[in-house]
Amino acid sequence: MAIAKGHRFEIDFDAAFPLGLVMVGEVAPDNEYQSREDRSAGRPVRQRVDEVTGKRQWKATVTDPSETNSKRASYDVTFLADVQPVPTTSEVLPGMRPIELEGLTAEPKVAGQGEFKYQSYVFRATGFKAAASGGASKSGRASNAAESAPKAA
Repeated sequence: MAIAKGHRFEIDFDAAFPLGLVMVGEVAPDNEYQSREDRSAGRPVRQRVDEVTGKRQWKATVTDPSETNSKRASYDVTFLADVQPVPTTSEVLPGMRPIELEGLTAEPKVAGQGEFKYQSYVFRATGFKAAASGGASKSGRASNAAESAPKAA
């Protein structure tokens, strides 16, 4: 039995990211490339639509604290939703917030160049999990720990 190229595997958030994820910046529309000619002609920017689900694509840059290679620790996650997903956690540093994703899928891909190729994944999600109360989740614990940490004077 062969698995078709581009197959998306459903994966549990805690299995994919044992130390959680930190979102850097905000969620933004994933727009199609617009050439200089398109811009000068005043053509509107078009947002990408997922070929499988038919939903709009949004993207956010995340950092994986469990990744040991610093060059591979930060990447974009694609959100598939009709409206822009909104994070449910608060910022722990300006522009940085711990997050958990729901509806997470992973699609294997080859990354790198020349003889330095490696196995990588394209991660897609449908949105953010609700913020856990009492620090029940890994990213919730990170958020609560940062809020309760003593502040330097």
